[in-house]
Amino acid sequence: MRPLLLTILLLASAGWADDPRFVIGSRNPDLSEGARALLGGRNEDGIRLTLKGLEAANGRKEEEIALSNLCAGYTNMGEYDTALKYCDLVLQRNDRTWQAYNSKALIYIYTKQYDKAEQELLKGEAINPDARSMKIARALYLDATNPVEPAVEVDDRKPDNP
Repeated sequence: MRPLLLTILLLASAGWADDPRFVIGSRNPDLSEGARALLGGRNEDGIRLTLKGLEAANGRKEEEIALSNLCAGYTNMGEYDTALKYCDLVLQRNDRTWQAYNSKALIYIYTKQYDKAEQELLKGEAINPDARSMKIARALYLDATNPVEPAVEVDDRKPDNP
């Protein structure tokens, strides 16, 4: 089972590019409720509400938030082509959206496109190297590309009894 994507933004009214904290706003209720649903693992509801929130978005920042959340939501559902579409849309609007790079990296990890995953990880880490979800994505990438070999070998043979 894939871990729930941790890049969901919960902002509906705050300036999120400068502040990495998560804030749930009420200015766009569908966007806020969509984010809550996505965080709660209710991806279909979250995507439906986020799409409604995108239609009612009040300005560029809310549009970017909705697009980023759709990128994350579709990634969570395993609908990678659709997710990439939304990731690319948000990055066309704002190439400093590390969350979209994180989502794209996860998509490429899940689809075993490790060279592309590494490129997206580097872009996201350059913007926000301390982001917890970037560190998780990096760990998933390293586990997929350089799995740790067990250092201890257990010998469970029973000794011969004389």
